[in-house]
Amino acid sequence: MFRSLTAGWKSLLSPAALLSLRSSSSGVNHRLKLPIKVAVVTGSTNGIGFAMAPPLAQDGAHVVIGSRKQQNVDRAVAKLRGEGLSVVGTMCHVGKTEVTMALEHCGGVDFLVCIEGVNPLVGSTLGSSEQVWDKILNVNMKAPALLLSQLLPHMEKRGQGSVVLMSSTAAYIPLCLLGAHNVSKTALLGLTKTLAVELAPKNIRVNCLAPGFINTDFSQVVRAKGSSWPMGKMSLVSASLLSLCREGQSEDCVGLVSFLCSQDDRYITGENIMVAAFSPLL
Repeated sequence: MFRSLTAGWKSLLSPAALLSLRSSSSGVNHRLKLPIKVAVVTGSTNGIGFAMAPPLAQDGAHVVIGSRKQQNVDRAVAKLRGEGLSVVGTMCHVGKTEVTMALEHCGGVDFLVCIEGVNPLVGSTLGSSEQVWDKILNVNMKAPALLLSQLLPHMEKRGQGSVVLMSSTAAYIPLCLLGAHNVSKTALLGLTKTLAVELAPKNIRVNCLAPGFINTDFSQVVRAKGSSWPMGKMSLVSASLLSLCREGQSEDCVGLVSFLCSQDDRYITGENIMVAAFSPLL
């Protein structure tokens, strides 16, 4: 999943570089919550994942971002470093398990934030082919577990850690346009509970966010294709009930992630937390 990191990582770890980065970053929180920590954020070159990187870096963490396309990684890293943030990037594919890890020289990993998700079919559950099911479950559900299994030894070096998975309110109120996707997001709720129990003795916390209708490229596709489906319109109405105030933005999710990675969260694990403005039925 992470084959290599950029050569600039070690230079970013030097005290002089850290001082320069922190003093030059606009809006940096000087009461750093995550000093000298390493955060791995997947699916992080656009949308919610990209919005996660700046707050973690501003809190003092070194952030590793990844994407399947090198040009997306380069663009995201350039933008974030342009803001004075301690970020490196790597091209990776979370849906592939035959991978080698190259994080030993980071000195360990403290946080894993899994944002990646796919949905190759907007349509009915029973209309999904075996290939569609495999891709959705491999990327949305299996990949976070397999990546965590690879990163676990690095987190254990630290003596503690935090994992944040990304589900959806569709796990509770399914969108009929996203049948297999709904199932994968529901499975993540169970994965969160199970891993929280298994990893508690290692002092590693596992929590999950369940965003509502967030304004991303993914939601735009659902809205556009769903407008022509009678049942799709009903699903979109149901989704809108979860966001009575306004449509959600990627930035609405980042505060919780920073909290879940900090020591303020040291007694919270196994939770599925809604980010949906208003969720009376959940």
